[in-house]
Amino acid sequence: MVGYPAVELIRASVSRYSITGLYQGFVGLANYARLLEQEALPAVVLNTAVWVVAVVGLAVVISLGLAQLVNARFPGRWLLRLALIVPWAASLIMTSKLFVWIYDYYFGILNGALTGGHLVARPVDWLGEDSTVMPAMIAVGVFVSLPFTTYVLLAGLQAIPDEVYEAARVDGASGWRAYASVTLPLLRPALLVAAVLNVIYVFNSFPIVWTLNDRNPGFSHDTMITYMYKIAFKSALRDVGLAAALGVINVAVILVAVLGYLRAARWPEEEP
Repeated sequence: MVGYPAVELIRASVSRYSITGLYQGFVGLANYARLLEQEALPAVVLNTAVWVVAVVGLAVVISLGLAQLVNARFPGRWLLRLALIVPWAASLIMTSKLFVWIYDYYFGILNGALTGGHLVARPVDWLGEDSTVMPAMIAVGVFVSLPFTTYVLLAGLQAIPDEVYEAARVDGASGWRAYASVTLPLLRPALLVAAVLNVIYVFNSFPIVWTLNDRNPGFSHDTMITYMYKIAFKSALRDVGLAAALGVINVAVILVAVLGYLRAARWPEEEP
């Protein structure tokens, strides 16, 4: 299930294929060399870095507050917890298409609300202007990442014993001091899981970027995943071997990023 596709991806990355996908022989590392010559690659790499860092960072920060909220006892808490699951349960394509309509220049409710409230003088082309495409995509990425991240952190909060907070109160720790000195350190394992899995999911997220960015020509707003797809099937290149080379690099990048984060965020083991 894993080994065969991985071997085939590596084999394709060192091979040449016709525009119809027929194998034309072994080319060694030529595809990797050609990939580094692509003019769009630097912009795509930068887009990917901004996309991953912004979505994961914002999702974790916002989810910390949401997890605290749904962990508190108040009437209707079950309804809020249920509502948080909806973006997670819905298809990413459906959610992304919904946001396409929300962002619509002429009929979208976002522009209607902003112009109706006199917050902007004219509608904004959220998915057409270079300055707004990435923020618009990031907002959708954060929206669909919140449920998973919030529930992971909620599980971490519920695993913290009440006795720890009682001891902190006895020591005179205020609410914010207890949160910084007790809650966050004990949440570190949950934060690590949420961050690592979100990095993998967001880096590999194809539906959101593709659906929101499909009308824009070229590669100026693509991430490495959508760029790989366009190289293989949608651009003038139509080069499966080149796309496979980028696929191998994508796997290597995400593995290095995750291993680096795990090493940097490793918490000290408890001393006996």
